[in-house]
Amino acid sequence: MPEPSPLQPALTGSFSSPAGGNPTGAMVEAAFAHHGVPARYVNCDVPPPRLPDAVRGAVAMGWTGFNLSLPNKQAVIPLLDGLAPSAALIGAVNCVQVTDRGLIGHNTDGEGFVQALRERRDPRGLHAVVFGAGGAARAIAVELALAGVARLTIVNRRVERAEEIVRIVQDSSATSAAAVAWAGSFALPADTDVVVNGTSIGLAPDVDARVDVVADTILPGMLVCDVIPNPPDTVLLREARTHGAETLDGRSMLVNQAAINLGLWMGLDPDRAVMRAALDTAIGDGRHPTS
Repeated sequence: MPEPSPLQPALTGSFSSPAGGNPTGAMVEAAFAHHGVPARYVNCDVPPPRLPDAVRGAVAMGWTGFNLSLPNKQAVIPLLDGLAPSAALIGAVNCVQVTDRGLIGHNTDGEGFVQALRERRDPRGLHAVVFGAGGAARAIAVELALAGVARLTIVNRRVERAEEIVRIVQDSSATSAAAVAWAGSFALPADTDVVVNGTSIGLAPDVDARVDVVADTILPGMLVCDVIPNPPDTVLLREARTHGAETLDGRSMLVNQAAINLGLWMGLDPDRAVMRAALDTAIGDGRHPTS
C-alpha cells in the first residue's frame, strides 16, 4: 500500500443499508486524528444489488479496506478472493482487507467481543450461555469456542438455527455445545459463567424490551453481557446488577472490533480510550436511534 499523504489520504469505509445509524465512522476518524494518520472513513448506503459495483469502486480508488454491515455480510463473500478461518466458519464478513493477494474477508464481531471479555474473564474453561442465533450470536459463539470455552449453550426460538451453530462449534473446536429451544422464560443453569444477549432485544428505540430470562437464575459471580451498544445500559444489564452479577455492555465489543479493523487495514494499534469517547459522544444517552 502506498504511503498516504494529507493531500491524498488513505480511504476506508462501510457498505451497509440503511447506513445512517452507524457510529463506527466517528470512532475510526477520532483514531485517525489522534494518531495523526492521513485517512478518512466514508459511511456508504449500499444495498446488495449495488454491492459488486461498490466493491469494484473501492478497489479502483485504492481503498485500504472496508466494513460490511447488514444486509451485506454474506452477499460480499462471492466477491472476495479469500476468507480468514473464523470468517469461513461463521459464514459472514464484516471487514475486508485489500491486499496483494486480493480481497480477504474477516469477521471481527466475535473477536471484538472476546477481547472485551478478556478484560474481565479468561474464557478458557468457562460455560457460556448465548441468546440468539443470528449473525452476532453466531460470530460470538464461534470465537468463544476458538478461545477455549468448555461449554456453550445456544438458546434460540428457532432451535434449528441454534443447532447449526452447535455443529460448527463441534466440528471446529473441543468445546461441548448444546442447542436449546427458547420457549417462554429461560432458566440459566446454575453453573453458567458468562451470559450473552446476542439478539437485538432492547435496541433503541425499543429500550424497554427485556430478554426473557428467569431473573432469579442470574447469580452473583456470573458475567452478563449485551451486544447492544445503544443504549449501553439495557434492561438485562440493570436487572443482572440487582442480582449481584457483573455486567459488560456492547460498546466495548464495538470499540474492539473497530480497533481490530484498523490493525488489519493499516497495522495501527489505536488508542481505544479515544475511540470509546468518540463512540459515547456519537451515541449520546443511547435512548434513541442514532442518525
